[in-house]
Amino acid sequence: MSIKNRLLSVDVFRGLTIAAMVLVNYPGAYGKSYDPLEHSHWHGITPTDCIFPFFIFIVGVSIVLSYSKQMAADKPRKEMVKKILIRGIKLYFIGLLLHYLPNFDFAHVDLFGVLQRIAFVFVACALLYLYSGWKTHAYLFAGLLLFYWIAMCFIPTGEFSPGTMEMNQNFAFWFDRLFVSPELLGKHGWNAEGIFSTFPAIATGIAGMLAGHLLVTQKLTEKTVIWLFTAGALFVLAGSVWDWQFPINKKLWTSSYVLYTAGWASIMLAISLWLIDFMEFKNNVVARVGLIFGSNAIAIYVIADVFQTIYKYTNFQNFVYFGLVDSGMAVKGASLVWAMISVISCFIFGYVLYRKKIFIKL
Repeated sequence: MSIKNRLLSVDVFRGLTIAAMVLVNYPGAYGKSYDPLEHSHWHGITPTDCIFPFFIFIVGVSIVLSYSKQMAADKPRKEMVKKILIRGIKLYFIGLLLHYLPNFDFAHVDLFGVLQRIAFVFVACALLYLYSGWKTHAYLFAGLLLFYWIAMCFIPTGEFSPGTMEMNQNFAFWFDRLFVSPELLGKHGWNAEGIFSTFPAIATGIAGMLAGHLLVTQKLTEKTVIWLFTAGALFVLAGSVWDWQFPINKKLWTSSYVLYTAGWASIMLAISLWLIDFMEFKNNVVARVGLIFGSNAIAIYVIADVFQTIYKYTNFQNFVYFGLVDSGMAVKGASLVWAMISVISCFIFGYVLYRKKIFIKL
């Protein structure tokens, strides 16, 4: 089965992930969502905590699918490296710019965020793919998880005992503060997308690359899907066991969290491949919505923030949300309705681009 068909499955998976990201990022009121749509406060995991690593996993898969074609076509590696770096810089600065909407108050700088992390992971994984093979990727994946575990659980800092993982007392927090002042780490003086926790996030991207290697080197057969599903199940089990000693934690991006979420991402990719390519459910509503979101995923993520800014400062959001609450709807129900309006707004934007065959590659 051709790479083209595989990419359709990945696009659908990517698109549904972005739609879910918009749904949880823009509720009617923060802290008023149903529990599955909220992040875990600290240790533990909710469905919402799976969304970001799912997207990074897909970034890894897409790197292999895209650059394997370019390398097969003998495209100059120097040219590819240049484009990788330019794309990473664009993603980083777009993410930085989103922090300042709508007031552009440059007195408060936050160097890190979602797009910035995606930029770092993309550049690291893309360069790895160009200059090393899948065995190196597998060793590096395991090495990063073990390195992060050792640092977080066994290295003392002089400020707190090894293995301390409180919100402002952990090795990642301490490491970031060595290089960046608290004022540049967000309003809390620390950032979940900071420097040190980017290393295990790169491991999440490498997990996606390993799945991509399997898709590129093997024909897409039922056996390939079974391999992805089985590997995913083993990762979920390993992450769950590791959680006993090294808790699953999204904000710290712990090694157990990497295994657990990469496992579920692999399972979801296997399901997407099975439904889209084998069962040929390509024209149902869910698949088409996923394809529309997935064809301009980063652009839709950016426009979602722009829409939210407009809705907030025109009071349209408050008008709808509080109007629903005042009419008797439960607070969490009203918050979900507004979140769905955010998703629909982004879908309309994505649909127009898709119909006009405009694909924005940020």
